[in-house]
Amino acid sequence: MTRHAAQSKTSDGPFKLVAFEDSVVHDAGGDAIAATTIADAVTPTITLAQIESIALANNPTLRGLTATMNKAAGYRNQVGLRANPTVGYQGQQLADQQTDQHTAFIEQEFVTGGKLELNRRVLGEAVQAQALELQAQRLRISTDVRAQFFQALAAQKRIEIIHEFQSVADKGFELAELRRKALEGSKIDVLQAKVQKNEIDLAYQQAQIAFTAAWKSLTALAGSTAMPPARLDGELPESDETLDWNSVGATILSASPELQAAQTRVRQARAYLERQGVQAIPNLTMQMAAGVDNGTNSGMINLQVGAPIPVFNQNQGNIAAARADYCRAVMDVQRIENSIAARLANVSQDYQSSLVAVAKYSQEILPNAAESMSLAELAYKSGETNFIQVLVARRTYFDSNLQYIAAQSQLAQARARVDGFVLSGGLDPMNDQSGDDSLRGLTFSQQ
Repeated sequence: MTRHAAQSKTSDGPFKLVAFEDSVVHDAGGDAIAATTIADAVTPTITLAQIESIALANNPTLRGLTATMNKAAGYRNQVGLRANPTVGYQGQQLADQQTDQHTAFIEQEFVTGGKLELNRRVLGEAVQAQALELQAQRLRISTDVRAQFFQALAAQKRIEIIHEFQSVADKGFELAELRRKALEGSKIDVLQAKVQKNEIDLAYQQAQIAFTAAWKSLTALAGSTAMPPARLDGELPESDETLDWNSVGATILSASPELQAAQTRVRQARAYLERQGVQAIPNLTMQMAAGVDNGTNSGMINLQVGAPIPVFNQNQGNIAAARADYCRAVMDVQRIENSIAARLANVSQDYQSSLVAVAKYSQEILPNAAESMSLAELAYKSGETNFIQVLVARRTYFDSNLQYIAAQSQLAQARARVDGFVLSGGLDPMNDQSGDDSLRGLTFSQQ
């Protein structure tokens, strides 16, 4: 492919914008002006792996969920502790020194029905669920960072391609001026060239604004908003594999920590229902006392055992509430399964459409647009066509390049979401279901 075609094959990508041959624009220098983009001037560079590592270290939601998991572990330990014994002294008939009695006693409540073990089981499932929530949040952050990285990288690529095309538009404007002065062109040609130049200059400014916004969003996800702009070191995909979406969906359902956390909540709700079922089994309170009876000058040993009788309160209300909570947890699993299917459907659409778009642009549209622009330039130079055709060909090539970058960006972001189990929301509010220690109070209240 010659320089007339305005593109050349490279190892970094299917096509790269290059300057037209020097004879197209009759300037004194002869050589195309070298393009140095703002993105090129920004140092240092940063890779996806680096920004992802920063995000996993600094994102506040991870530290928050870690604290939540530790809180659940604390509750788990607390609800399984036995009651402290009570020790004391008791004196009777103290006003009569001949018959006074003195005893020391120890009292202990013995929990029955395996309540403490069930308490630990309920809160143990809460700890496991929070650990899975933490794992899911790591995936959310990684997915969001990857998607945002490719969005920012696409903005950077747009800056580069627009900056290169600015040279083409500038030289086209200069050529129109030269032809008008040589009475070979008209003022209309000059104005049309100027309009196109201004549009490309505007697109360049908008691309810079888009990159700045994308960078700020990326650093916010990374939890490092003070990080100065850097050049992104990466490439947008030129192709990708065709996926079996049934297989992808099955893999996500079998390995998604989001779904596993919901399934753990079902086990927690089942354990809680079982725990409420044994609440009515009465605990035993035992007291043993030993002392002396000065009236008989003999020792005393007293034993007292008591338990509440569940005649009126058999915990029926809490059992009904726990059964309803179990049903809700089961339904939540179905909700998440349906949510995953819906999200995967949207991602598969983005992936499939961008995959075919990337292939079509790289294999057909961009080569044809480049050849059309080159032929239009040559035809205009030889007087075989008007300047409008040149402008149309340039605009087509310019727009095709931008649409190609957009398709690449969409493909990269869709792949990131597939690899991240269609999770997103790295800065969404944390899901705190660590529970509390109320089961301990219930264990010893017996009412």
